[in-house]
Amino acid sequence: MYKLLTHNDLDGVGCGILAKLAFGQDVKVRYNSVASLNREIEFFLENDGAETFLFITDLSPNEENVTKLNNFYEEHGNFQLIDHHKSALHLDDYKWGCVAVEDTAGKLTSATSLFYEYLLAMNYLEAKDSISEFVELVRQYDTWEWEKNENQKAHSLNSLFYLVSIDDFEETMIERLSSNNHFDFDEFEKRLLNMEEDKIERYIRRKKREIVQKKVRDFYAGVVYAESYHSELGNELGKEYAHIDYIVILNMGGKRISYRTIHDHIDVSEVAGHYGGGGHQKASGSMLTDEAYKHFVLDTFHLEPIQEDAKRNRYNIKNSTFGSLYKNRKDDILFIYPKKDLWIIEKNKKVLDQNFSQFEDAENFIKRKYEAWLVKDDLFVDYLIQEVKKK
Repeated sequence: MYKLLTHNDLDGVGCGILAKLAFGQDVKVRYNSVASLNREIEFFLENDGAETFLFITDLSPNEENVTKLNNFYEEHGNFQLIDHHKSALHLDDYKWGCVAVEDTAGKLTSATSLFYEYLLAMNYLEAKDSISEFVELVRQYDTWEWEKNENQKAHSLNSLFYLVSIDDFEETMIERLSSNNHFDFDEFEKRLLNMEEDKIERYIRRKKREIVQKKVRDFYAGVVYAESYHSELGNELGKEYAHIDYIVILNMGGKRISYRTIHDHIDVSEVAGHYGGGGHQKASGSMLTDEAYKHFVLDTFHLEPIQEDAKRNRYNIKNSTFGSLYKNRKDDILFIYPKKDLWIIEKNKKVLDQNFSQFEDAENFIKRKYEAWLVKDDLFVDYLIQEVKKK
């Protein structure tokens, strides 16, 4: 008999699907949040027989349960943990631990991809194109490679996962992977996914008008309240407000925080770790601790949302040799223009001491320090006319 304790997101449920394909009726799968895992471990150690083989995937136990599980392994041997989070690397030192952020070729892993390799190596499961394709979609979504590879199918798989119950998703995927040679969505799912994409776009547009920015410790955070579409929202907000180091998504009902970034200079698993959480370099989470509540709720609740840059401009555009005009809520006028090999910033017609070799760095500076936004064409044209009249 087997038992699997795994996460309740797409990657964790992917492990559950593989377990049922491998072991059928001989495995019991329990899907857990980060918070509920340790209760499940304690229940297993107290109630399940020593003959039951325990798998834990995509989640990490606390220190107390690590000790208990190690004792269980030393006595019975029936335990295997498989994870891919940087915060779980210390568990790879145990005989029962298999933790790898990257594979031997340097490709980012997921719990589903690691568990699939394990099941194949142990001859619990035979390789099949449909299963391999499903595993790769899960891996690309969970590591966010789908966007770099423009693999919309991976994103759609995650969207479908949240459109139905876990039980329905699991049952559908098991039947499809068992009976088909290749993985694809059926026609009803495709129509459903198209409608969902429209819904996500509307949701993101609304949240773009609600985000605030705040320097927290060493980095600038963009803070927004949202209960849905955290990955899509974090990615789009990160691109829209690229001057911000990372996005903080507050789920007040669940008392949880998601951290997302599109940048390479910051590891949000370290940000999450400061508040008792963990995860990946570009996607992590934590509970809403007292310190996190102060930093991201109390210290930001009074702030005004970030103003979006003007869209559909023809003249006042970024990185222009004619210059780019910005303003802020204090009605400060900021003008970025090139001079020789530098980008110069004027604030209310006075040149600032700071200058930059790249336009993006100059823009990041005024957006961070002054919360400025790119103005519409008419204001830019008026500004240039006034400058010409002075000459």
